[in-house]
Amino acid sequence: MIEEISIHNLGVIGEARLPLGPGFTALTGETGAGKTMIVTALGLLLGERADSAAIRSGSPQAVVEGRWQIDGNGAVAERVRDAGGDLDDGELILSRSISQEGRGRAVIGGRSAPVSVLSEIGQQLVVVHGQSDQVRLRSSTAQREALDRFAGAAVARVLGDYQDVFARWQSNQSQLDVIVAERDRRAREADELRDAMAEIEAAAATRGEDRELTERADRLSNLEELRRAAGEAHDVLSSEASDDSTDVVGLLTAARRQLERVADHDTALASIAVTVAEASIAVTEISGELSRYLATLDADGARDLEVVNERRAQLNALVRKYGPTLDDTLDYLDTGSSRLLELDSDSSRIESLRVEVEADRTSVIELAERLSEVRTSFGNTLAERVTAELAALAMANAEVMVVVENRPDYSHTGKDQVSILLKPHSGADPRPLGKGASGGELSRVMLAIEVVIAGNDPVPTFIFDEIDAGVGGASAIEVGSRLAQLSRTAQVIVVTHLAQVAAFATNHLQVSKDNDGEVTASSVTQLQGDERISEMARLLSGLPDSESGLAHARELLDIAQQLQR
Repeated sequence: MIEEISIHNLGVIGEARLPLGPGFTALTGETGAGKTMIVTALGLLLGERADSAAIRSGSPQAVVEGRWQIDGNGAVAERVRDAGGDLDDGELILSRSISQEGRGRAVIGGRSAPVSVLSEIGQQLVVVHGQSDQVRLRSSTAQREALDRFAGAAVARVLGDYQDVFARWQSNQSQLDVIVAERDRRAREADELRDAMAEIEAAAATRGEDRELTERADRLSNLEELRRAAGEAHDVLSSEASDDSTDVVGLLTAARRQLERVADHDTALASIAVTVAEASIAVTEISGELSRYLATLDADGARDLEVVNERRAQLNALVRKYGPTLDDTLDYLDTGSSRLLELDSDSSRIESLRVEVEADRTSVIELAERLSEVRTSFGNTLAERVTAELAALAMANAEVMVVVENRPDYSHTGKDQVSILLKPHSGADPRPLGKGASGGELSRVMLAIEVVIAGNDPVPTFIFDEIDAGVGGASAIEVGSRLAQLSRTAQVIVVTHLAQVAAFATNHLQVSKDNDGEVTASSVTQLQGDERISEMARLLSGLPDSESGLAHARELLDIAQQLQR
């Protein structure tokens, strides 16, 4: 239930506070006073699209805030907490701001949130009806939704099962269509994969082989230079000549002998002589390594280089086709195997999908039939109850029929096309609402439908924006009476220009405007006593101070009170 709404700088409204509360609230006021802005404000709180043109002239932004009293353990409270918001003893505060630059902000329970969350919450808190909804009620989709709301859990259970199977059926059918349609292309892809994998496997490449071949090719390409450098280095270290040779080994040997000759005279030289001997051994080992290295240099390096380059060319060709690296090419074997397994299983997959699709199709047909049966049954009940309501709404001879017919195809809502037909008087042919109902009749049909549905599918708050258009006299009194009846189980907020409707309100708010010559500002006043009688007289005659108007207003309020007892 909405407890209060505050509006700042929206349209002609500078500052306004609407105390709402339980029961039936009527909003009245002169044309242009800002009643539409109040509905706009409610729409913003319920996640509707924001328009910066609605901001009051000269103001940087418009702000709307609403206080709701909700069930702290209900679905709305859970969604608020999911969005990071908080409740204060069951009180939920929603806020929406829009700026002249088009930027906006939504706040749910003290936490900023996407506008889409406002919309989700709003759908569970409020049902809004206006002239546009009367037009919408003429569509088959809206009529089916109204019937499903009335049927409630009975339809919801079957529809939920149906939609699960329908979604799976459509998904599998799409997969089947794709596989069958692309079977030839997929067969070619499988052949190409087999050829590629055979080519890669035939090469018998190993990871890192390309790097090893590059290093070997570089060695073989510089074989003579390597041989010359290693040989010269070996000769410098050990020329394998006489002891008086000038190679490093010979020089170290000569140095060691000189030191050993006098080492008995100074122990320091004896230690140095040992180090020189160790250096001689190390150089001799290096010389041996160079000899062995020279022995590994193949004299037939040109032939080896040709073999290496041929292997490198083979691997490079593979990399160009399946790379960009040799490792990627080898990985292609793994991914290609998985893909080939998938492609080669097309035949069995097609057969499996066909079985699943046929089974789901059978289930869809069966569930759609059950859905039609439930809708037909509840459609008959809805028609009877709405017809009874219309009798109380000064349409005593009118009759409503709910027709459930099969469409040629299935959709996510079943196979039913729901039509609400109106027979405005006995002897008339039943016609679709969009063709056979005037604006006033459509208003009463819509109200009758909501009153009936509310018994099966309760909604916390109903907002009606001048749905009494085209209604007057005794019919208007009946509309007011039925709105009052609806307010016994839900909060009802009505924007109206009819005194006959406003008379039944338990909370009467007047939207008025002042003109100071520059800026027009609207305010909202909660009417009681003589103020309310004066506003009722204005609605009746256009003259708030007319004695006859005031007397008529008092009489109308008395009648409303008597009818509600």
